[in-house]
Amino acid sequence: MRFGQQLRSSLIKDWYHYYISYDGLKDSLRSTNFTHTPAIQQGKHADEEWSEDDEKRFVNKLEEELDKVFTFQQVKSQEIIRRINSTEKEVNEVIARTQSAEQDERTRANAPSEDEYMLLEEDLSDIIADVHDLAKFTQLNYTGFQKIIKKHDKQTHWHLKPVFAARLNARPFFKDDYDGTVVKLSRLYDLVRTRGSPIKGDSSAGGKQQNFVRQTTKYWVHPDNITELKLIILKHLPVLVFNPSKEFERKDSAISSIYYDNTDTWELYQGRLKKTEGAEAIRLRWYGGMEVDTIFVERKTHREDWTGEKSVKARFSMKEKNINAYMRGDMTTEQIFEKARREGKKSEKEINELEQLAKEIQFRVIDRKLVPVTRSFYNRTAFQLPGDARVRVSLDTELTMTREDNMDGKRRTGDNWRRMDIGIDFPFSQLPPGDVELFPYGVLEVKLQTAAGQDPPGWIRELTASHLVEAVPKFSKFIHGTASMFPSRINLLPFWMPQMDVDIRKPVSHNFGLMRPGHSTETSTSAALDEDSDEELDLEDVEDAEDVEDDKNLQRLRDARDALEQHEQERYLEQANGNGNVLDEEERMAHKPIAHAEEDYPLYDSDDEEEDLAAAKRVGGWSYRWKLSKKHATLAGDKILDVLKYATPMPRPTQIPDREGRMGIPAGRGVSEKRFKAPPGKKIHVPVRVEPKVSFAVERTFLAWLEFSIILGSIAAALLNFGDDISLASAWAFTIIAVIALFYSMGIYLWRVANLKKRRAVNYHDKWGPSALCAGLVVAVAISFVFRFSKGGEGGLKGI
Repeated sequence: MRFGQQLRSSLIKDWYHYYISYDGLKDSLRSTNFTHTPAIQQGKHADEEWSEDDEKRFVNKLEEELDKVFTFQQVKSQEIIRRINSTEKEVNEVIARTQSAEQDERTRANAPSEDEYMLLEEDLSDIIADVHDLAKFTQLNYTGFQKIIKKHDKQTHWHLKPVFAARLNARPFFKDDYDGTVVKLSRLYDLVRTRGSPIKGDSSAGGKQQNFVRQTTKYWVHPDNITELKLIILKHLPVLVFNPSKEFERKDSAISSIYYDNTDTWELYQGRLKKTEGAEAIRLRWYGGMEVDTIFVERKTHREDWTGEKSVKARFSMKEKNINAYMRGDMTTEQIFEKARREGKKSEKEINELEQLAKEIQFRVIDRKLVPVTRSFYNRTAFQLPGDARVRVSLDTELTMTREDNMDGKRRTGDNWRRMDIGIDFPFSQLPPGDVELFPYGVLEVKLQTAAGQDPPGWIRELTASHLVEAVPKFSKFIHGTASMFPSRINLLPFWMPQMDVDIRKPVSHNFGLMRPGHSTETSTSAALDEDSDEELDLEDVEDAEDVEDDKNLQRLRDARDALEQHEQERYLEQANGNGNVLDEEERMAHKPIAHAEEDYPLYDSDDEEEDLAAAKRVGGWSYRWKLSKKHATLAGDKILDVLKYATPMPRPTQIPDREGRMGIPAGRGVSEKRFKAPPGKKIHVPVRVEPKVSFAVERTFLAWLEFSIILGSIAAALLNFGDDISLASAWAFTIIAVIALFYSMGIYLWRVANLKKRRAVNYHDKWGPSALCAGLVVAVAISFVFRFSKGGEGGLKGI
């Protein structure tokens, strides 16, 4: 919808007068004089130039609107802080009374009642709703200022955007960080919800465990929905804080990772993209700023489910000063774990396993000439019950990928394992545009460990099916960053690339969102105002019209992705077993290189025929005429074939109702194939799963053909016993059919096996072989009858 309509439908009634007067500012741009009456304004010439006085009046009005929004935002923000501090005192007082009553029976009469906890929970829910409303208020007004400035610059040709950007920064109402507020509200809400007995456990949530298995579904979150999503989740899961005794700081949520690969073969990128068995990702990760001394060396290994194993992430930690020596092979793994053996904090078995992992990673890096290529940075908010990994939700915001390579003549890292000219200073404005990729969405990860056949919690299902998220189950930060920043070197792209230019925002789901205590489910914190049905459509609102969502294109992309990822998501849910973090013994890495992109047959491909036709058109001549005629003939043949298929009487299949979707991914009626045009010279790859039963089916088909060929050969041998010319001719006919069937089946078998090894999504169905075999048998039998009847049926009954 147009922004003016969106603003009117989203603003809060009680705050109506504090929003930006978007329609008033827009009307100001239609006239060069604010003092004119409507009749005079309509009579003014459309080509009248925008004067300096008009600009001053407009800027003054814009300044008034900015002051109004900024002042209100500051007042409400301080009010929320005061309410949180006041409620925190009340919560602490009630919790102290509860603990005192539990320890001393004499004070049990003074124990807080259930009603007191309910009132506190309502107060906190009301504060949470206020934070949500203020975040929406900020987002809507900031968008309004950006749009009205853009409209002003386009209509008046006076460039106000650079100048007004400084004034916006002087009143940064849009830069309030709600992360600290979310952490504090989460702690208070968890205390009240658990009645002063929050769940205890290991807050590191796997930080001390070296190998852990995860079944993860990923979603994109539009920036407009990030704060609302956090506030909804904290009412079900507390924010995971690693050090509760320390005041929350922005850098506490920062996570950075350096990914390694071979810049000649890109084998790790291709392996992770294709999801081949044993595909690895090697990265170095640290939590916090650049001053952090502990670096985690990690290896993620993909396992196909038919192997009976699960994908595993294994890691060990070491000091930052030793990373370069370790990656070059100058430091041995024995030296790395020498201190750990002396301290004795870990068992000898555990240290040996970590040392074996370190040896394998070091060997892999040196042997395959792996170098740093991509860095990912983001701020993570994790929601989880401490020590309980059954449900874990994490939201990564400000996701940024940067280049870490030394290619194209630039020494970004030099001889170091990471570049030192950046830290966690998002948005890394010091870097050139080619070195940084700012991802436009947040990334939500839902990690579940539920028993087989058990559904996820109800609130998880509602959340993942809501308008707040867009399911992208196979999204990878490493794959996306590498594909985006190396366009001249990466030709195989992930399947989500066509969706990057599509707005993922969806209509608001009914009865879902933050509700104020005591309100009905039909009233949300951002109730819409009644609109005038006679509202005039602003034909000059070109910029707003550009923001209208292309629903058809979005639905087409979603349908294709949903169908392609449906079976993967169902497999994740069926295999979500609550077996905790399993320590798997890793085998030494295979020395065989991973297949290259040229050997793959992706489902989505670039339109090579269209490109060839366009190139031939530029040259002209008979070559272009021949290709154009061939194209039209093919299209005409396809049309005729479609008409014949439709006209042929045949039974029509009964339509099966849609199955219920799960985790935000609709099941649909089955897998459908849709093709999108990739950039010239590029291919868009979708992982194709090949299980062992597929290979066994191919083998069984070949054995069935082989058995039938042997039967035909036996018939031919039996016919030779009759000794006459007719029997000899029949034997020859059956022998030829048997030999042809034998060689045909072997050729089909070898072709199928070769394509399965390369995971090509070709048509494996044999349309002509069985029909040709039946026709050959009819011919062989016909030869026998022709020869018999040509001899007058002599010996026919004897042969029978």
